[in-house]
Amino acid sequence: MSEPALTIHSATQKVDPQLAAFLASLQPGQRIQVTQTVRVGARLWTTTTAGVYRGLDYLATGLSTQRVPEDDIVVPVVHFTKDNGELSSITIDEHTKVERVG
Repeated sequence: MSEPALTIHSATQKVDPQLAAFLASLQPGQRIQVTQTVRVGARLWTTTTAGVYRGLDYLATGLSTQRVPEDDIVVPVVHFTKDNGELSSITIDEHTKVERVG
């Protein structure tokens, strides 16, 4: 019997099922490369970083006033350690590509 596919919830957009399955297959200690396309106004650029995977988690943010829990914004976050020892995290969106390297 096969494992059910991991569903990663995001408040802004559904995470690609292939990316979710890949993230579910990662084990802490594996080397990854993360590529994102960033847009500010009409300008687009791509940035890439690499490191050692530490885990997948969620960042829950809310509005500046106390309201109902449904107002929370929840985004998936990949945690990793860069080669210089810096602990880093990156939020996953529709423009994120994560690959296993090395």
